[in-house]
Amino acid sequence: MTEAADVIVAATADDPAVRAGEASAAAAVAAGESPPDVPLTDLTAAAFFDVDNTMMVGASIFHFARGLAARKFFTTSDLVGFAWQQVKFRVGGRETKYSTTTGRDTALSFVAGRSVAEVLALGEEIYDELMADRIWAGTRALAQMHLDAGQRVWLVTATPVELALIIARRLGLTGALGTVAESVDGHYTGRLVGEILHGPAKAHAVRALAATEGLDLRRCTAYSDSINDVPMLSAVGTAVAVNPDSQLRDLAKQRAWQVRDFRTGRKATRIAVPSVLGAGAVAGAVAAGLAYRKK
Repeated sequence: MTEAADVIVAATADDPAVRAGEASAAAAVAAGESPPDVPLTDLTAAAFFDVDNTMMVGASIFHFARGLAARKFFTTSDLVGFAWQQVKFRVGGRETKYSTTTGRDTALSFVAGRSVAEVLALGEEIYDELMADRIWAGTRALAQMHLDAGQRVWLVTATPVELALIIARRLGLTGALGTVAESVDGHYTGRLVGEILHGPAKAHAVRALAATEGLDLRRCTAYSDSINDVPMLSAVGTAVAVNPDSQLRDLAKQRAWQVRDFRTGRKATRIAVPSVLGAGAVAGAVAAGLAYRKK
């Protein structure tokens, strides 16, 4: 994994969302592209997929946090506590001062001092244990459609970039844009570069990557389930709402965006609670472990 100190050039913008987007794009480029055996015949078009409830049932960061809690990174009561903060955010429908401040200032603080290699290894284990069976087959097929057309496919998520890259590699995708946690000499400092990759930051990341990779955003496609991702969806030529929340469904209808819904009655009901509990796109479930204890 590339360290932030090695791949992130000093951002001239004061906006944390811009810094987060640029940092994420730089990390994605530095990580390289995969899989190498897939021929690229359409170099100016690409697809960008949100992860939580778009590519995966529930929130990837919450599944990751569950795995870390099982390994005593923090307690189960901590997990319940910051999950409740996410419930309040999801139900309230907007970012609170607590969620944005926590996400920016204390994200990943509980892994401060731990090695990037250790967290990567745990991410591989946790993907196999808690995530592999949660991939939406329909969304995976959409990603494969772009790969078969010779286009590159990136995940775009608030999840830490290390975990996002693991998911992308396991799905055979090109790479991932995710939240960048600062690391020095192979160990996390407990700080972020910019902020959580959420909302406008995702759009900045997509634009920065497009500029580096020579993509024509008018020929690109973005997929998401959330109204929070409208900036990213609006940055490309084709927007697709996948398993959309009610606000995004309404907006998609207004803007004549495509809608793909892979949920069915019982499944939609079954995933409703974990989806809400895992709505860590803003504060980030792993970001809140130490923060909740301090609170």
